[in-house]
Amino acid sequence: MDGPVLPSPGALSAHRPPPDAGVRVTGGLFGRWLDVNRAGSIPLALHHLETSGALGNLRIAAGLESGSFRGPVYADSDVHKMLESAAWQLQHTEHDAGLSTFLDEGARLLARAQEDDGYLDSHYQVAEPERRYARLVDSHELYCAGHLLQAAVAVHRTTGGTELLTVARRLADHLCAVFLDDAGPGLDGHPEAETALVELYRVTGDERCLTLATRLVERRGHGLVGRHKHGTRHRLDHLPVRSAPSVTGHVVRALYLEAGAVDVAVETGDKELLAASAARWTDMAATRTSLTGGLGSRQVGEVFGERYELPPDLAYNETCASAASIQWSWRLLLATGEGRYADLLERTLYNAFAAARSADGRTYYKGNPLQRRPDHAEAVGDPRCRDEWFYSACCPPSVTRLVASLPHYATTTADDTLFLHLYAPMRIACTLPTGQVALRVETEYPWDGTVRITVEDAPDGDWTLALRVPPWSARTRLDGEPVAPDAQGRLLLRHAWRAGDEVVLDLDMTPRLTAAHPRIDALRGSVAVERGPLVYCFEQTDQPAGTDVDELALPADAELRVTHVPDLPGVGRTVRIEADAETVRAPHRDGLPYLSPDTPLERRPATATAVPYFQWDNRGDGAMRVWVPVTY
Repeated sequence: MDGPVLPSPGALSAHRPPPDAGVRVTGGLFGRWLDVNRAGSIPLALHHLETSGALGNLRIAAGLESGSFRGPVYADSDVHKMLESAAWQLQHTEHDAGLSTFLDEGARLLARAQEDDGYLDSHYQVAEPERRYARLVDSHELYCAGHLLQAAVAVHRTTGGTELLTVARRLADHLCAVFLDDAGPGLDGHPEAETALVELYRVTGDERCLTLATRLVERRGHGLVGRHKHGTRHRLDHLPVRSAPSVTGHVVRALYLEAGAVDVAVETGDKELLAASAARWTDMAATRTSLTGGLGSRQVGEVFGERYELPPDLAYNETCASAASIQWSWRLLLATGEGRYADLLERTLYNAFAAARSADGRTYYKGNPLQRRPDHAEAVGDPRCRDEWFYSACCPPSVTRLVASLPHYATTTADDTLFLHLYAPMRIACTLPTGQVALRVETEYPWDGTVRITVEDAPDGDWTLALRVPPWSARTRLDGEPVAPDAQGRLLLRHAWRAGDEVVLDLDMTPRLTAAHPRIDALRGSVAVERGPLVYCFEQTDQPAGTDVDELALPADAELRVTHVPDLPGVGRTVRIEADAETVRAPHRDGLPYLSPDTPLERRPATATAVPYFQWDNRGDGAMRVWVPVTY
């Protein structure tokens, strides 16, 4: 079954999603996330589409109801993203009448709301019909259109349905008629349509969609977005995409633009454009990425900060940014085949992204800090708290649609090589040039580093199974023997495989202390705990009485002890890590929180307990921190 990204035959793509692929998750953490999606998150989101007015707006536009527009100008995108979520989820949920009904009714509603010329945006149809494309800097008209196109592609690829695809094609025809004219409107202040137009081109073969996507990417940086209070950098209009040296401005906008730029480069064979995007990814990973993979240092403006500006407590790390980062990394992985993109994808997925949703799938963070103080409740206007839905509800459906499509990010192919990038209990079936391959993957990853892969079907002759070895695995074994990955972090196993053949990969899950780069001022002199792909945090609820999490310090040589917990109330399965630590307390001088350098500190031994960051805030709303001071 095809997934969200499918480069055309002959495109500039080192890897491809496996042809005729079927990836079925059979359990484990991914299985839990998919179950939570189906049973909790998606039904709740569909309820909020009604209560928020998002569906009502479209009914008014369709002439089915009367009333006034409700919600932000981009409320339609919530509907579109949930249509996409439902489509991908149906691949893992057999005979779900509710999801099928939502897809059918949603397609009919959008078809009825669409104008005769193909235009479709309920805010401007209902509230401001005279202002079509009149304020693109903030209108989100192309942004909403992009999410509709992606939903239509998802529905077509999963169910074969064409009704929503017809709506999408009419909307794309309208966009091409309006925006392929050099004298027409400027650019939408929120990129998203670029990558959606490319994917629609991949489905329909309509060259105009690719031409428009290319035009939207190339016109950035020429002052066509319009004036905005945060300036041209915020709206990514300060430099052309080919020459911008680093990511900047609004994080989600920037990452959606990068995904679109890679898609355009791949389809047009533009190596220069691809290299420019890859260079910005490299700079972002090295200087603007939180340990969890989160992106966005500043809540105000939802922007990237300066290089190495990575505060743990004030970091915004928006949930949509984590999803967009995964989408960009995946496209670069397909384009280049380089393992580093899978490494950051995995880090972001298991930490910044996974932490956004509560364990029961019913509440979400919009921002994901790496520290919360005991008096956080006194803060005002802070979006870093979980809720079922938001006025600006971009994040919950970003989570549901990525989780629903998650199996598509597990594997790729290149010639006669099948690559495994993510490890989970699953069955994989695909076609290589030599014939049909079927694998069974058994693992308890990320709790355990053993991955057992059994060949269930294989063609005659040699073919290669490639296994990703994450950079944190200091000692890796294959079938019990030490092995070293290649420069791309892979084990390439070429063999005349037969049904029943088996390989066992053992990744090193020894917990480790991690220090920050010295240029990250906010983290100087601090360490964090990691194990496998998981970043850990210290929650107040896990510390013994009298131990304040804000006073914890860890010795640089701390011994880290692992405890497997089958079912932690409110969390589920987890692995705890304990360390001998100490609490550090200090007096105040002259009533101020400053001391002489030689002031003696009060130090007391303590035991510090950490849990995976993605599982935090499921057992109360107390203090938490990822980074703690180090003692020598």
